[in-house]
Amino acid sequence: GLGAAAIAGGTHAGPDDRAWAEAILSSVGTVEVLDEALLDAVTGLSGSGPAYVFLLAEALIAAGVAAGLPADVSVRLTEQTLLGASTLLAASADPPEVLRRNVTSPGGTTAAGLAVFDAAGFGAIVTDVVLAATARSRELGRVSISGEGLST
Repeated sequence: GLGAAAIAGGTHAGPDDRAWAEAILSSVGTVEVLDEALLDAVTGLSGSGPAYVFLLAEALIAAGVAAGLPADVSVRLTEQTLLGASTLLAASADPPEVLRRNVTSPGGTTAAGLAVFDAAGFGAIVTDVVLAATARSRELGRVSISGEGLST
């Protein structure tokens, strides 16, 4: 599968328990075995990550339409672009920054677009997004442990 999950062995979980959980979850995707203290960060990154990708897709589709593409064409091109880039990222031994450099011609169209991302602080925005979701996960965990109800 294409999902991603992380597990941590609790104080009452033995090696057999961890192996069982890993086997079940690996049937639907990648499983990372981590220290329990990192699970909130996993939630902030990959638990909430699909929504981040969908937001990017929404923005790309809208931008394609703003640039003059018919909406249905913008949807198809966005879907294929995200699929192709994700597939290449997963299959390549190169890190994302190398892949990005490989598809960016100096002074070209991609460089012009990336300059706008850089000027807007895209990397810092993404970091802030993941850290906010991680902090909320920690907060929800504290509420759950304390037995308090969640306020709306």
